[in-house]
Amino acid sequence: MRKFILLIAITLISSVTFAQDFPFGEVSQEEMDMQKYDKDTSAHALVLNEHGRARISETNSEDVNLIFDHHIKIKFFDDKEFERYGTFEIPVYSSDGLVYEKLVDVKAITYYKDDAGNLQKAELDPKKIFRVEQDKHHTLVKFAMPALRKGCIIDIKYEIESPYYWNHFHSWMFQDYLPKLNSQFEALIPGFWNYNASLRGYLKLTDSKADIERECFTFHGAKCDCSHLTFTMKDVPAFVREEYMTSPNNYLSGVYWQLVEFTNLQTGAKEKYSKDWKDLDRELKEQYWFGGQLKRKEMLKDRVAPAIAGKTDSLSKAKAVYTFIQKSFKWNERDNDGSVDGIKKALDAHTGDAGDINLALVNALTSAGVPAEAVLISTRENGSINKLYPTINDFDYVIARTSIDGKVYLLDATDPMLPFGMLPLRCLNDEGRVFSVDKPSYWMDMNTAQRAKTTYNIDLTLGDDGKLKGNIIRYSSSYSGYLRRKEIKKYNSLDEYVDHLSTDMPGTKILKSDIVNVDSLDMPVGETYQVEMNAFDGMNHDRLGFNPFIIGKIKTNPFKLAHRDYPVDMGIPSEERYIITVHLPAQYAIENPPQGLAFSMASQGGRFITDFQNDGSTFTFSYVTQINSSVFGTDEYTSLKELFNRIVTAEKTQLVFKKKS
Repeated sequence: MRKFILLIAITLISSVTFAQDFPFGEVSQEEMDMQKYDKDTSAHALVLNEHGRARISETNSEDVNLIFDHHIKIKFFDDKEFERYGTFEIPVYSSDGLVYEKLVDVKAITYYKDDAGNLQKAELDPKKIFRVEQDKHHTLVKFAMPALRKGCIIDIKYEIESPYYWNHFHSWMFQDYLPKLNSQFEALIPGFWNYNASLRGYLKLTDSKADIERECFTFHGAKCDCSHLTFTMKDVPAFVREEYMTSPNNYLSGVYWQLVEFTNLQTGAKEKYSKDWKDLDRELKEQYWFGGQLKRKEMLKDRVAPAIAGKTDSLSKAKAVYTFIQKSFKWNERDNDGSVDGIKKALDAHTGDAGDINLALVNALTSAGVPAEAVLISTRENGSINKLYPTINDFDYVIARTSIDGKVYLLDATDPMLPFGMLPLRCLNDEGRVFSVDKPSYWMDMNTAQRAKTTYNIDLTLGDDGKLKGNIIRYSSSYSGYLRRKEIKKYNSLDEYVDHLSTDMPGTKILKSDIVNVDSLDMPVGETYQVEMNAFDGMNHDRLGFNPFIIGKIKTNPFKLAHRDYPVDMGIPSEERYIITVHLPAQYAIENPPQGLAFSMASQGGRFITDFQNDGSTFTFSYVTQINSSVFGTDEYTSLKELFNRIVTAEKTQLVFKKKS
């Protein structure tokens, strides 16, 4: 895998030349007349220009703020991107629910041609800007651009003032899902703060400059120079999101910042901010929302006692505690790496986020005499952890870890349908950091032994009326069993679930069903369906075409790129086995028995095997698809793509039943 995080080393020079934002409220005739983007004719819209500027500055009230200015101009060729790029959601944050970041000076104009071809403009009405509070820490400021129509151009500019300047210097994304003609970012950083900048992604900067602005920052009489950094990227291609990838933030080209040290503005002393893991261990142990919840080992002892009554071995106790926590909480669908208000309060309310629930699990296991630790992770959507610069901000989730009789179990109690020892896919991302209150933290691999396994066993008989009748049996094991349970539980009853299956198989009537082990989490989910399929319009034909792939088709290859710059990450290995046996009327035989196929990737990371057996009026067709790896590097992409090409091609197989002469 190519390395995609680069430290940016820039030599500062004294200069007074600065980058400039492009003019607001100006469009050219050439821009209005543009019909497409020649370098990407599939693009529905194009960023004509984008400029960002972040600076640490003293305010009028003698506080220090991080000021971020964003200016973007977008051309729409059609209406396909109106919803995604014609509406804006700008997050603002508050650490305490009282002091918020401020969105100020919002300016936005839509330029369009009326029916007579005349240029018109529509300005955003400030009354159409709305605030939506997500929780006491997060609010979205939302607005939609007026007068959107094909061929229009929107021009938006706003500023955010943030009191959270010291360790949250603004990152910048050069790349997005739209192509960009130009994307430029300026950073103005007073010498009282020292940051490391890193460039993430596969694209290279077109230009970078570093200047010194003399005595640009003053605070209570103390003055310092500022580093004025400018990064430019031109002709930025749109990022194409394909199946089986972790967070796009891992691969989108952008610049990120890490505070190394700062000068205390009150004392004048330099203080180190960049931490090692020992520093982070100490900090986490001192935090109420994390270490404070783990240190009180007896807090849940009385609540856990009834759940483990009569259990004598550690594994039985651990499973009982796990089930107790699962049933005690309703997950509010929020990720978190700690318990802000404390696990006891969340337990009393019977609801909480991932931090509340899983720290309660760690505490409860410890209370039951089962040694347990917390594992901080970054979910797949959150992105990768930067191990060069340890920071709590990289994590967004926590799970539990326990070792019993030499076997390690990773646990997440947020979902009552998760079996003991299984993690949801969102947690399977690189490595996690294991923390306990009495020993140093360490890394552990998050690649678990769990797999997704599905087996189909189908037996059908073709009758003289052209209908196929028989049984379809499906067993879903391990992670496939978990997903099947979640699918079943979406419906109010098993009958409603079966009715839904019927709509997914046109021409098939489910006459009888039997579904077992839905609530037995450690067992495979078994489904048996007695079916009647309208396969043919009578039997008065010399030839009948039949596709043996009657359920579970992939249909299209998820891998379509000619070249992929980022790895394929499926999260877990998988296996699917499919056997169909068909009994034909005596007057028919197979005209074109297919040849068996065996394709394996060069790396042995996956394989696809088919087999056909014919015994008079009965034939059996089978296949096995195995994905043996969870992550495939860019050098394996072509082989993986070919594997799925073979599968999709095989799924188009048409057997011909020929009437005997």
